[in-house]
Amino acid sequence: MSKVILVTGAGRGLGTDIAREALAVGHQVVATGRRPEEVEKTLGGPQDNLLVTKLDVTSLEDAEAAAQAAVDRFGRIDVLVNNAGNFFAGYFEEITPAQMRRQIETNLFGPMNVTRAVLPILRKQRAGHIITLSSSAGLIGQEFCVAYAASKFGVEGWMESLRYDVEPYNIHTTVVEPGFFRTELLVDGSTIWPEPTIDDYAERTTATVAAWKSMNGRQTGDPAKLARALLTIAGQDKPLQRFVAGADAIEGVTAKAQELLAQAEASRELGGNLGYNDTAA
Repeated sequence: MSKVILVTGAGRGLGTDIAREALAVGHQVVATGRRPEEVEKTLGGPQDNLLVTKLDVTSLEDAEAAAQAAVDRFGRIDVLVNNAGNFFAGYFEEITPAQMRRQIETNLFGPMNVTRAVLPILRKQRAGHIITLSSSAGLIGQEFCVAYAASKFGVEGWMESLRYDVEPYNIHTTVVEPGFFRTELLVDGSTIWPEPTIDDYAERTTATVAAWKSMNGRQTGDPAKLARALLTIAGQDKPLQRFVAGADAIEGVTAKAQELLAQAEASRELGGNLGYNDTAA
């Protein structure tokens, strides 16, 4: 069944793959990005089932305009894919407060802006699906990822709780935790690399930046396959609420779940006996 799918960050990486795959199987696609002319060129030019519109996810006004344009063109929105994001790499002390705020603004408040603009449409329809790209770094803290992980951990809590807000209106939610995919996240346009500013971190920063840059384009995950998997989930009557994508992510999340259980058990003696006690002195 054909759906109207709005994709953020459709000008590069996974967003482009999602839009292409959706068009190929007959969906109507609203492909958004900060530079719509580049988005349209990347997707092969004008098409009957394609609407390209400007959207900087940090702008609620852009989000509202894109949602309205989608309804004006196709009459509805069935699936929102919050894909746009970026990556401020580095150790905490070398990430400025302004950079940290920009990371949160794009990766957390960005999808919130777009969802806030689209939700009234989905509620009116009494149907819809919100898919938001998180990361395995949204569940597992990693070295050199404090800003990115903070933003994605926020996405996890927001999406997990949003589910309860919108379920009564037949609106589904799915949060996606990919591992390493060839999505262009590590290219200079998407990643902001740190400059060594503190001697204690300089050697590690230089080595880590070099290692991560060398990884770009060689990640094991295939973004086209991930795009097809997301469209499969979008077509499910009862879609997955959480989709861990990639063998590396599944292994990491499984280990994290086991670690959390072990930490909870280790906390039982000290932490499980902290309630109000009528017999306490």
